[in-house]
Amino acid sequence: MPITNKNYFYGTGRRKTSIARVQLHPGAGQVLINGKPVQDLFARPALQTQILEPLRLTNTLNRFTVIAKVAGGGMAGQAGAIRHGIARALSVAAEESRPVLRKAGLLTRDPRMKERKKYGLKRARKAPQYTKR
Repeated sequence: MPITNKNYFYGTGRRKTSIARVQLHPGAGQVLINGKPVQDLFARPALQTQILEPLRLTNTLNRFTVIAKVAGGGMAGQAGAIRHGIARALSVAAEESRPVLRKAGLLTRDPRMKERKKYGLKRARKAPQYTKR
């Protein structure tokens, strides 16, 4: 379960191979990821929207300052991990927002992972071209 401190609310988010540690501090709505603003790290607006989705759904966009440390994976995986971490921290910060986040599917960890490569194949499922002779 997420740990609560006097000064901030904490949540861990995971997606693919990315892990995000998220802190929600009472503040003006600034979002810092690995010490940089969200716009600097995630140039694609779709990923920025995805990261801020839990705050938008619960109408807490300007109530909390988000400080996240994320490692592993690519851009999409990291954005999903941050979103999951923010949602978990929000459910601790405001218990009344939990049903809204649950209904939107933000508290559920996405289990989809890259499938491992199998021997005799080129990728996880792609086989070499078959020839009769």
